[in-house]
Amino acid sequence: MTILKTITYFSLFNHPLTKEEIFRFCKYTNKEEFIERLEELEYKQIIYNVKDHYFFEPNGKTLQKRINGNKAAEEIMPKAWEVGKFISKFPYVRGVCISGSLSKGYFDKDSDIDFFIISEKNRLWITRTFLVLYKKMFLLNSKEFFCVNYFMSSGYLKVDEENRFTATEVATLAPLYGKEIYTAFTKRNEWVYSFFPNLEKDIGNNAKEIRKSTLSKLIEWGLNSRIGDFFERFFMKKTIKRWNKMFNHLSDEEFKIAFKSSENMSKHHPQNFQTKVLHRLNERYSEIEKTYGIKLDKEYA
Repeated sequence: MTILKTITYFSLFNHPLTKEEIFRFCKYTNKEEFIERLEELEYKQIIYNVKDHYFFEPNGKTLQKRINGNKAAEEIMPKAWEVGKFISKFPYVRGVCISGSLSKGYFDKDSDIDFFIISEKNRLWITRTFLVLYKKMFLLNSKEFFCVNYFMSSGYLKVDEENRFTATEVATLAPLYGKEIYTAFTKRNEWVYSFFPNLEKDIGNNAKEIRKSTLSKLIEWGLNSRIGDFFERFFMKKTIKRWNKMFNHLSDEEFKIAFKSSENMSKHHPQNFQTKVLHRLNERYSEIEKTYGIKLDKEYA
């Protein structure tokens, strides 16, 4: 049942959903049928409604935590826009989006401002190196307001793993800078609508255009050459080799998911969050089947 799948997924993060949010992330396209099914689940006491937020178990602390997190997210957004603008000035950055919890309207003391960055084609690893060096040299490697762990090249733009986790992450991206490239990204990932057919299709309208500084333009001009090609290959090989050495405890399959890296993509997720979330989600599905006799199809990475 698609409604239960939606509520279950967000319950892993103790994040109760409103009726509109559930509809946005489920497969029911008929609103009347959706409401009927939602009310049926509530009547059977499989889910509970408290102040128009739906839970498996009504919990005032969980709801208050979400309310506080929503407020904190609103307060931190100006900072996110400021940092996003700064990132957009770096050479070869073509798009900047917020990802992670903040993109879902939530922020707390344990949260980071996560950024999803789209680079120029064939310059992803130079882009990443510039940003990581800045973080290490000027921010003392702090990631609180400058977490840059996912890069994609404008020459590809396709998220290869098509599952509930990646669909949710793509669907909730909040574009800040690079409207044109974000529009191209959404078109390359229309598979997301097979998971969530009710998503808005004009979410990128708030994204601003990127304006490069003279220095950034000069750096790009200097690296649009064989020298740039050399450094691109060098940084990619050097970084992947270092990751292999640092995280050799991961299996080959786990490493490929957590550190998916190529000429077009760089993902640095040491905790392998995607695999852990999907594993926990399938465990919850099994619990629901055991408790309520409702079978939910498993999710796969």
